[in-house]
Amino acid sequence: MPAADHFDVYTGNANPELARNICRYLGIDLGRSEVFEFANENIFVRIVDNAREKDVFLIQPTSRPVNTSIMELLIMIDAFKRASAGRITAVVPYYGYGRSDKKDQPRVPITARLVADMLTVAGANRILTVDLHQGQIQGFFNIPVDELTAVHLLSSHFRQKQIENLVVVTDLGFAKRARTFAQLLDAPLAIVEKRRIGNQDRTEVLNVIGDVKGKRAIIVDDEIDTAGTLIQIANALEREGVTDLWACATHAVLSDPASERIANSNLKEVVVTDSIPIPPEKRGSKIKVISLAPLIAEAIIRIHRGQSVGALFTSEVKFTQEMLLWDVDSGGERPSLGANSRSARTEDSEEDSGGPAAEAK
Repeated sequence: MPAADHFDVYTGNANPELARNICRYLGIDLGRSEVFEFANENIFVRIVDNAREKDVFLIQPTSRPVNTSIMELLIMIDAFKRASAGRITAVVPYYGYGRSDKKDQPRVPITARLVADMLTVAGANRILTVDLHQGQIQGFFNIPVDELTAVHLLSSHFRQKQIENLVVVTDLGFAKRARTFAQLLDAPLAIVEKRRIGNQDRTEVLNVIGDVKGKRAIIVDDEIDTAGTLIQIANALEREGVTDLWACATHAVLSDPASERIANSNLKEVVVTDSIPIPPEKRGSKIKVISLAPLIAEAIIRIHRGQSVGALFTSEVKFTQEMLLWDVDSGGERPSLGANSRSARTEDSEEDSGGPAAEAK
């Protein structure tokens, strides 16, 4: 690795497999640290490697167990701050408490803002995340936030299937990103109107807005929790005359009984990412997992060099497909991406912008 590209990647216990895949894609070793609980449930962190003045990236989705994952991340950030790290970027592929993003009832908290404040106070200099529940959460931070999206990876998966007579279906909350998904597949968009019942994980599907009769549908959302809403939407679409059903989401929370509901449904396939680790017992035959490792790794390189992260989503389709086809299960290193390869980008960035620390676009 060129000296200008020297940065370190560390992980907590929330999703170490994703962190290892990111490092393998980058061709670097995962940073050494100790993160564990004492018998009294107090969390202890020790950074084994020298972190002084280093550009540090901490991979830690705040997924189940949510509160433990958040505390691990906060304590790791504090440990690196006290170890004199040059810059600390919290890479949070899944942002827990993202649904608590507004005061929609009397006397309730905005917990998404509280978590943002804690990360900032702990010492994070930057946040890198994927498909927040609502984009307004970016505004809860007083530090830079880079929000990636898995829409391009997910749409590339379905583009390869060449599904005809297709319609993309989503709810109002994910409509903007679903519109991009539909445009990438050259398909129309239909909206499902739903209503959440109380504070329980229950929703009621009220209406399907759009022409879906006789079509094949892909249901798109940011996360699948208990899969109750997903199955209700699937049932509503079947009543409206949809012939075949697929589903995809960035975050597979899969709280019980999600796996059972998906297995017993008429969905042909449910495509998710590895932003959250999925236990083997919840990986049914219908669940397909696409790795975020290449996307996050490319964003890490661009953040480190001071380049545009948004340019990742305006790149040629071939680049997205190559990220999609990168095999997380193989023992090999990242594939050759031609002009997008690490060495090629180093030379190009130095020639075109005067050095690796080019100004962000």
